[in-house]
Amino acid sequence: MPNLLILTEIQESMRARYKAMLAERFPQLTINVVGHHSNVGPYIADTDVLLCFSPPMADHVVAEAKNLKWIQALGTGVDNIVDLPSLGKEVVVTNIRGIHGAPMSEATIAYMLSLSRNLPRSTHAQDRAAWERWPSQLMDGKTVGILGVGAIAEYLAPICKAFNMKVVGITGTPREAKCFDRMVARDDLVKIAPELDYLVALIPMSPATRNIVGEAVFAAMKPTAFLINVARGGVVDEAALIKALESGQIAGAALDVFAQEPLPPDSPLWKTKNLTTFPHLGGYSQGYEDRAMPTIAHNMACFLAGDFKKMMNVVRKPASWGE
Repeated sequence: MPNLLILTEIQESMRARYKAMLAERFPQLTINVVGHHSNVGPYIADTDVLLCFSPPMADHVVAEAKNLKWIQALGTGVDNIVDLPSLGKEVVVTNIRGIHGAPMSEATIAYMLSLSRNLPRSTHAQDRAAWERWPSQLMDGKTVGILGVGAIAEYLAPICKAFNMKVVGITGTPREAKCFDRMVARDDLVKIAPELDYLVALIPMSPATRNIVGEAVFAAMKPTAFLINVARGGVVDEAALIKALESGQIAGAALDVFAQEPLPPDSPLWKTKNLTTFPHLGGYSQGYEDRAMPTIAHNMACFLAGDFKKMMNVVRKPASWGE
């Protein structure tokens, strides 16, 4: 019987839901569930299939998984999976795509509103029973730059337009897209930065995009501008961001993702001026496992039939495929 290991730090009830749905569809599977990579020991040597998100992964997991044949990432991002040094050359990696438009866009708008309305200040005032009033900034008429123009950005753009915002796409492959007022090349990020009131990072993590939002970008941004990162922690130079926020180089930032997750208690980001942190909540929404299951179930059926090449969303092919 094939052995499936579900490795994810999400709520226990959601882990149990994945297990129950897969057990019902594929009774031939032996399914184990753990909430942290440090707990894989009793199961990992016999694991054929691994279901996981990328942030909680660790190299020792794939190093110890001698029978591993396929990893189904439960999110879109596969950094910290495909780049693990010990990942076997014959392991197939697939991801989940096409279900993140609504949750990620709603989270982005929430973070933008939190920054413009300074909602954390309201919470802190309530904690002190202090009646404070201040004029909020408006999103109306402002310019938002979306770094990374994929399916999520195309879902987000019309929502921004509903706020009467000018929408600029910043992408490695400039093209026309609905609800974008303008497209610029990713290499021109520093040039476009002075025009932006909001910079939203939605770009995938790769060697080319690591720390792409860094010191030069912050220096070019308006002192009234905001950064929102809902992509991957590594695309923002966190040390440069801290410096920019503490010096007032930019007005504020909202981070949903971090270079190290969970964010360590001693991280200076917790206490950085004008920064609001969110624990990777962007795509984490009720019913996520139901929306992800069609892809997972299709790929599991392919795996059990030995027909890997018919899997959906293959992002890392075995070396033997030669393609």
